[in-house]
Amino acid sequence: MRVFAVSDLHVGYVENLQWILQLSQNDYQADVLILAGDVSDDLSVLQQVFDSLQAKFKEVLFVPGNHELWIRNGENLSSLEKFEAIDRLCAKQGIRTSVVQCGQISFVPLLSWYDFSFGEPDRQLLRAWRDFRACRWPSFLASSVAVSDYFLNKNISALNTRNKTVISFSHFLPRIDVMPPGIPKKRRTVYPVLGSLGLGKQVEQLQPDIHIYGHSHVNQSIELDDILYVNNAYGYPSEQRISRKKLHCVYDLSESGEY
Repeated sequence: MRVFAVSDLHVGYVENLQWILQLSQNDYQADVLILAGDVSDDLSVLQQVFDSLQAKFKEVLFVPGNHELWIRNGENLSSLEKFEAIDRLCAKQGIRTSVVQCGQISFVPLLSWYDFSFGEPDRQLLRAWRDFRACRWPSFLASSVAVSDYFLNKNISALNTRNKTVISFSHFLPRIDVMPPGIPKKRRTVYPVLGSLGLGKQVEQLQPDIHIYGHSHVNQSIELDDILYVNNAYGYPSEQRISRKKLHCVYDLSESGEY
């Protein structure tokens, strides 16, 4: 069994959707796919992607990203209700959204959002960041901090997961130093909406061997404090230089000798 990871498929782009639909029907039948969010804000398209991937992999594990929680024209629901609808869709489709034990390896999904603990957003970001217009939260989740806390609280019961190998995954970044140091200063204005220190503390408590994340669209594999952090974002069609544009194997049980 191999473990593959990908995020930020953004299948609203036809070429991205075609890449998913054209993945081999045979090569991954014994393998696990971690899908770390930002597939589509359209539930029917999300279901299409789930159907395709589930036919190709032994297990598909998923956490939603921010794009999944955008409210489309004609949708009379909040972003929280959309999150719950996605959860129901996953349960119906057999897509795994809770802790999964596969022998000596455990997979732990961590829900998350951003809370500006990576920095304060400037006025341009507040105007330009689409979440602030496309997400519609109920009154008790009126701030990004409240949304982040809500999702982090849902992770608490999973943080004591222990096994020979633990792989956790989130859409958002658990620490800002996973970003490459060479990112130009003008590109760092988005850092406030990349993740949260609270998520990072949960990853520290869990102490996984590997943590998969997405959202930044900057592919990365870096070991920090004995945890390997991996981002394999497929990204937008134009993002050829910073994205691998392929599945990335993050773990191979045959090589580890664990069965």
